[in-house]
Amino acid sequence: MISDKTALNTDGYKLPDGSFRAYSSYGCYTIFYVTKDGGVLCAKCATSDGQTTDPYDPQWFLVGVDVHWEGEPLTCAHCEGEIEPSYPDDEPKAGDSGKA
Repeated sequence: MISDKTALNTDGYKLPDGSFRAYSSYGCYTIFYVTKDGGVLCAKCATSDGQTTDPYDPQWFLVGVDVHWEGEPLTCAHCEGEIEPSYPDDEPKAGDSGKA
């Protein structure tokens, strides 16, 4: 039997309209949501499905939330959109001269 005790308490991550926050309330840092199967969801997709509390559907069951501090953008498992880091890399990538 799957317990719902591992479910994320989402109350603190919802806006008054019921949608999930895309940014933290302090510092406005980028937030992403983690599902039971290890997937990453953006705030829009975590909000849109409405299945985030069904323990029998691990691709939607939210078990965590975190700030994406730095590094490469994360990819949302549902819409494949990029979740940008709070502190993006300022260094040019290989082959990029840094000039516009």
